[in-house]
Formats: sequence, C-alpha cells, structure tokens
Amino acid sequence: MNMDSRPSESPAAKRDPLLQPLTIKGVTFRNRVMSTSHACGLESDGMPTERYQRYHEEKAKGGIGLTMFGGSSNVDIDSPNIFRQLNVGTDEIIPHLRRFSERVHRHGAKLMVQITHLGRRGEPYAGAWLPTIGPSPIRETLHRSFPREMDAHDIKRVTKAYGAAARRCRDGGLDGIETLAGGHLIGQFLSPKTNRRTDGYGGSLANRCRFALETMDEIRSQAGDDFLVGVRFIIDEGDPDGLDAAEGVAIAHMLQRSGTIDFFNAIYGRMDTEIALAVDNMPGMASPIAPWLSKVAAFRREVNLPVFHAARISDIATARHAIASGALDMVAMTRAHIADPHIVRKIEAGEEHRIRPCVGATHCQSPYRPHCLHNAATGRETTLGHDVPPAPARRKIVIVGGGPAGLEAARVAALRGHRVVLFEAAQKLGGQVLLGARAGWRKDLIGLVDWRAAELERLGVETRTGVFAEAAHVLAENPDAVIVATGGAPDIDWIDGAEHCVSVWDIISGVAPLAGEVLVYDGTGRHPAPQAAEAAAVAGRPVAIVSIDAQLAQELTYAERIIWKRRMHELGVGMTFDHEIVSVRREGNRLAATFRNMATRATVERLADHVVVEHGTLPADEVFRNLRDASANDGVTDLAALVGLAAQPREARPQGRFELHRVGDAAASRNVHAAILDSLRLCMAL
Repeated sequence: MNMDSRPSESPAAKRDPLLQPLTIKGVTFRNRVMSTSHACGLESDGMPTERYQRYHEEKAKGGIGLTMFGGSSNVDIDSPNIFRQLNVGTDEIIPHLRRFSERVHRHGAKLMVQITHLGRRGEPYAGAWLPTIGPSPIRETLHRSFPREMDAHDIKRVTKAYGAAARRCRDGGLDGIETLAGGHLIGQFLSPKTNRRTDGYGGSLANRCRFALETMDEIRSQAGDDFLVGVRFIIDEGDPDGLDAAEGVAIAHMLQRSGTIDFFNAIYGRMDTEIALAVDNMPGMASPIAPWLSKVAAFRREVNLPVFHAARISDIATARHAIASGALDMVAMTRAHIADPHIVRKIEAGEEHRIRPCVGATHCQSPYRPHCLHNAATGRETTLGHDVPPAPARRKIVIVGGGPAGLEAARVAALRGHRVVLFEAAQKLGGQVLLGARAGWRKDLIGLVDWRAAELERLGVETRTGVFAEAAHVLAENPDAVIVATGGAPDIDWIDGAEHCVSVWDIISGVAPLAGEVLVYDGTGRHPAPQAAEAAAVAGRPVAIVSIDAQLAQELTYAERIIWKRRMHELGVGMTFDHEIVSVRREGNRLAATFRNMATRATVERLADHVVVEHGTLPADEVFRNLRDASANDGVTDLAALVGLAAQPREARPQGRFELHRVGDAAASRNVHAAILDSLRLCMAL
C-alpha cells in the first residue's frame, strides 16, 4: 500500500494523540508510533537484504511513523556478529541501506538504525576470533567473555569506527541513527559496575562519560549536523552497584550540553543476565504492562530533548496514555508490530478493535525470530504476506477443532470468501491454549483465542461448540474441503505402569485430585510440566520435577525458561535433570517411579503419591481416519504445494467428494506457531 491508498482518517482519529506529527530538527514523523531496533534474524551475511527490508516495509505500509532496525549493528571488527546483527563497519552496506531507505520512505515512514560496539558482550570465538574489549577486564555473566582492558589506541580506533558507521548510514539515505548506551561498550564505560579505570575514562561521573561524549562528537563530525543522532539510554540500571536514576539524569544533562544528540530512547535495567533481559530490558508476559513508563516519565521531566521508550507497551490504550500524558514523545510498540504491522492503519480506519494483540509470549525472541506465536506471516513477507487474497471461487469448508490451528484455518478461509463451518467439542473455543492460560503468569495467552473468535464472528463463520464432530457430522455438510484440527491427547501409555500415572493436563485442568507428594516428569522441555508443578505447589503440595533435559524448559525461549526457573525456585520445587522415566509401580499406598540417568545409565527410584507425566501428545485424529476413504486426496497434503502456497492436487481419488487435510497437533505434537503456520499456508491457497 503506498501513501495514496491509505484509508482516510475518521474524525476521532484526527484528534488521536498517537496520530499527531512530531518534528525533530527538520525531520517530521507522521505520527508518534514507532518500532525500536532489534536483531530480527532476517539478514544475510550481515546485510539487510530483501527479506529484512520487506519485514520493515510492512510496518511502513501499515502506517508506522518510524521503524528502527539493526539492533546491535556492529561498527568494528572486534564487535562480532553473535546474534544475527548487521555489519555497519563496512561500505558494503551502503547500497543495501539506499534500497532500504527508498522502500520505506515510499510509504511515508522514517527509517533509522542502531549502531554499537558490543564491548565485553561480544564473543572471542566468533567472527575474526579476536579478544573482546571493555573499559575494564570484567566478565559478563550472560555472554561469558573475559574482555581485554582498552588502551588509548583502542579508544581512538573504536571512536573513529562509530563515526564512520554513522557516515555510512547517512550516505545510505537513513533519517538517523542511535547508539546503544546500555550494556554495550558505551554503557560499560558509563556504569561504575563495569568501569573500574583510574585514568581519565574512569572514576568520576565526568570521566566515565568521556568515551560517550567523544564518540558522539565523532559521530556528529562524520555524519553532519542535519542528520538525527540519538542514544538508547539506560536511565537507571536498577542495581545497587550500577547507575541509579540521579546519575542517569546527570549523564543525560552532559549529553544534552554537548549538542551532539537529538533524542533519548529510554530503557531501564540491565542486560547482562537472562533474568535481567527477560524482566528488566525486554519484559514479556510475566511482567505488567509498561512496567517502566512512570520511571521514564520522571526522566522525561528532567531533560529537554524528545524521549522515546519501549518496554511491553503492547496495547493502544497504554500507548495513547503515554503520549497524551507527556510521558513520551514517541511510543515504541516493537513486539506489538511483530504481532500486527498494520496497527496505525487500523487506528486511522476506526478499526482499533481489529488490531491483533501482542500477548507477550516472547516467541519472537526465539532462535526463529522474528516469527510471532500469534502471526505466522511475520518474517515471511516475501512468501506469505499479511494480506489474504480472495479465492477464485467460493467453496464450502468444514473445520473440525477450535484450537489455534482450527481458528486460524477458519479465519483465513473466511477471509478468502469461503463459507466456513467450524465444529468444536468443548463448550469454549481455544483448545490447549485454555489450559496454557491457566498458568500464573501466562493468562494473556488467551488473546490468541479471543482475537480469532472475534474475527470469526465478524466474518460470519458458523461456529458450533459443544459438538463432538464425527464423520457423519462432516459429511452432512457436503463440504468441498475438510480441515481436521482436533489437536492431540497426552502421550503416556508407553510407560511401564502408565495406569498409575496422570497427565499434566489432568493437573492443570484440576481433573485429578491431589493429596500428598507430587512428582512431575518432563519429557519435552515445554510449558506443561512446570505449569503442572506450579499448580500442585500453589495447591500446597510438596512438588519435585524430574526432566530428561539438561535444564528446565529447554525447548522454550530464554525469556520463558528463566521465568519458569524463577517460579520453581519461588515455590520451592525440587529439580532433577538428565533423567528419563523407565517405569512406575505401586508400593503400598504410594508410587515408586524408576528413572535412568542419561549420562551414567544408572537407575534410581523415587517415591511419591502422584506421578505426573508430560511427553507431548499423539494426534487425536479418529475423524480424519474415518474420512480418508471419502476424500479426493486420501487425506494427503502435498508438501511442495503447501510450502509453495499452491492449490492442493486431487490426483489420488478424483471422484472423491472433498479434499481432506490435518493441521497442528492433529498431525504431530508441536507449538502454537507451527499449528497456526500450518493453517495459514494451507488456507491461503484453498
């Protein structure tokens, strides 16, 4: 969508604080909504090529005022690419930036990048295998390197590298850059926790600011006065040994007086441990909405430059309040735009209620980033795209199952213009998400269901809950296509003594009464086992977890894993790793569970009153099997057609009455994103 095709604003939208323009030193942002820089994982050899650019272009098409890219883009050779950053330390990037700028500017949005040197946060065994550097030789817990203390030559070299990187960004047609003064090199000089120097770059606050001031001065010298330059700035490290709010304001005043910067992008906390990243720096579902907004508002009152901010501002009401109250000048909704890149366009059109909500699941921080648990099109703009095209002919589609896969299939099929009927055995839509949302910190997960349910109602999908659909129910609808999204059932029957065990579903749902000691076996490293342990512990039962993996919740993102670790420690849940379950037998009025050590193969027996097992699911696909003989494709989904978004062939049995497919856990036990992707790809060509 180019600028001329954007929807006209409603009268209310014209008064919306979020939609008011902001001008900073000659650069006018069309509204107050932005996305902050992040390493989205779509680069190619450190360059922002087509996939990378299209991901950000979608936000520009969606009406955003500013999209920042290139989280932690490296300025020099000893700041290596360790989590899929860009390389702004070479002129090779300039042509890519020019194409990128033209692409985003075409839609009326502004474009900036973050440039940085990782310092001690780098990796000595990545890139050119060089020692990491820092103001002092203090190791970071998370990234683990022992940095070499920088000398005067290092300081001069890196300062020049920052300036050269900024010049490349200007030559690439960007509207500006920001540096990162958090846990990266500039911030390492600023913080007394990481700077123990005794020369002119350490000790007093003024000395600790010297590297930052010299760096910003060099950036300004090479980039010019008409180029926007900002700092992603930690206002308070939240650590008794680090920067506090008063020092944060004092540093900000020094930067202001230097005349080298144009805005602050305020952040709170540290980023040198997993818990600091997950709770302070990039808070997710376990944190309240906008946890640091009041602290940033207090900082905003102390400075004279525009202030941006991002930290779990995931809903429009909070974002609007942040601007209307004067707490912020630009509100960053980064992960919200991963869930829905068309946020602003929907506000302008008076369709705020249709914005797909970010639920804070942090799936976009997984190794598969920027893929969203909620939106499988994100990061796949060159193939799937975010707009659903109409089908060439209207068909009758029957969907069995109202979990995430079934709801997504119904939504996409209805958007294509098909007549859709959805059967769900339970009284409520949602499937396993209803269980997942029962966890103490994962209640927002229900947004995956609620948004889709509202879309189905808007699109006129006929939803029949409380109906356990069998083959006869489906055939009576005379369908052209049937999609089975019946999910799975707990897989525990393979255990010797399975009759003595209960599934994690039984505990989470409250079906199984609990008394005495509970032993939870985790065979997947996903959410259900720690969630069941949490439920039992909250009910007052002594609980322990035994896992086949080397650590708790191994299959999850670091942000989810560390929250579960914290929760287990808070509840006093004992944890044993590297053990697989072998058998369960009754011993008197208790149960004896035998486990095998994965390293030594030795066995150990543990007694408990309940043995709870998590081992994924097996497909609950009876209706699928009963429909195969009547289908045109024998229930076979052609994988090449699925991935290529092509119509499915009907060659197996051309006389068959309908095509038949299964998606999500009805095919195999996987996560929500995989289930939604199954349905989106299938139905985009249905």
